[in-house]
Amino acid sequence: MPAFPKPNFVYNFDVDHEIENLKKHKTKRKIPEKTSDKLLIATWNVANLGLQKRWNEHYKLIAEIISWFDVIAIQETNDNLIGLNNIELELPGHYELIFSDAGGNNERSAFIYDSKKVDRLQLVAEIAIPPKDLRYIKLAGVKTKFTGFDRTPYLCSFQWKNHKLIFITVHSFFGSEKKADVERRSLEAYAISRYADLRKNSKYAFSKNIITMGDFNIPKIEQGDQTYDALMQRGLKLPDHSTQVYSNINDDKQYDQIAFLPSLKSKIVANGVYDFDSAIFPDLWQTNVSNFKKYMKYYISDHRPMWIQLKL
Repeated sequence: MPAFPKPNFVYNFDVDHEIENLKKHKTKRKIPEKTSDKLLIATWNVANLGLQKRWNEHYKLIAEIISWFDVIAIQETNDNLIGLNNIELELPGHYELIFSDAGGNNERSAFIYDSKKVDRLQLVAEIAIPPKDLRYIKLAGVKTKFTGFDRTPYLCSFQWKNHKLIFITVHSFFGSEKKADVERRSLEAYAISRYADLRKNSKYAFSKNIITMGDFNIPKIEQGDQTYDALMQRGLKLPDHSTQVYSNINDDKQYDQIAFLPSLKSKIVANGVYDFDSAIFPDLWQTNVSNFKKYMKYYISDHRPMWIQLKL
């Protein structure tokens, strides 16, 4: 997506104080501390990472949130890796990253993970649909033809204890609310669901513990929303959301989700959305709400992290 406009004002803050604000809100949102018997997984669309010119202090705040999780999928990493590299510099040394090459919208996909908690395995790939199979990506009542992903989903496999896990990070086509764009977005969602279903039923699957997560650009998680219905059509499940916190800072969309195969549903012991914008820069919010949102969208993100806690 195009970069957000850079705010035309300077806002100075104490980064250590803001980190304390984030930690207090972490407790309020019941994000658990790391433990050996549970895996904390998150997804975060960090707006135009590498394109918008953040300060080191902003990277420290972003890295603080990321450090609470064991595996986190990052969307909207620009071809310019400076943003991703600056986050890595602010993380403890045992955090590692892996990322795709640039695809649609000049974006990469990335995973950041705690190498003390998980081991990265051999399967790393992009999900592509062979031309001969494109005809199978179809939905009732949808006339738009699926011609491939706008931003190709990226997957990586990890081992946690004795379990092999496959994570797929997704950034679906956005476009507009025009019928053709909604149909295109829905076909992408169905293609992801179909992929997970096919691997679940394949005797050659590297692992059947498949979790797909990211920015699906789903406006509302409810039956009747075309994109939501398409994502659920081949059996993927969503966690029972413990709060009604939206995943964007405008508080009106549920774009970001974590979906998984039914066999994992009972293993999700906690989940939520972390609305960091309710915690940091309170004086800017009190002074000028409009400037606060402009600043947040440019220097942090317009999306909030979503997380789950997995116990196998």
